[in-house]
Amino acid sequence: MVLQSLVRWLLPKEEHFFDFLEQQAEVADQGANALASLRDGSRSVSEVRQRVQELEHQGDKLVHEMEEALARTFVTPIDREDLQKLSKELDDILDLTNLAARSCVLFGVEKPSAPMIQLMEKLIECTTILKRALPRLRQRRYADLIHDGRAIHSLEKEGDTIFRDGISVLFHDPSIDAKVLLREKDILEDLENAIDHCDHIASTLTNLAIKNG
Repeated sequence: MVLQSLVRWLLPKEEHFFDFLEQQAEVADQGANALASLRDGSRSVSEVRQRVQELEHQGDKLVHEMEEALARTFVTPIDREDLQKLSKELDDILDLTNLAARSCVLFGVEKPSAPMIQLMEKLIECTTILKRALPRLRQRRYADLIHDGRAIHSLEKEGDTIFRDGISVLFHDPSIDAKVLLREKDILEDLENAIDHCDHIASTLTNLAIKNG
């Protein structure tokens, strides 16, 4: 371990890996905000779906660039396994955001329900923190990374409560049609899963802070 650290210190590092991660966090945040534009009806559901899809393609391109760079680089600024993990987890957020947008189109949801809007807002809060946190990995601001991780973990708990309460209402209100119940449940699950993946990244960043600090 000491020898490996010495080699990392002596050899030049490819700092552009941080660029990829920071760009992925930015695109994930853009995706969350694009999806949440359904709140005020400023865009149709099909327009939102198209925009999120475009961002998802941008995210895929960044993942591929990261993989290609890793394949041709001997020394990385942090362990390559950690770089791959972070890149995949950031891409998962976009994939799940895109899945929620696709579900809205599939089920004909032009205006999201109150629980959907609340989860969209929690997702934006999470991606905003991630967009702020990723540059701190490059800057080695490990104490700040741990603080950001705790903030996202708290938001994930709040999102979990919103999700459970929303699902409970769906199943306990006899006036809700079965088709409405199914579509609401699917979209709420997509949103909750996206927030969960933000929490996964927060845990990864916290572990990196502890390992490298």
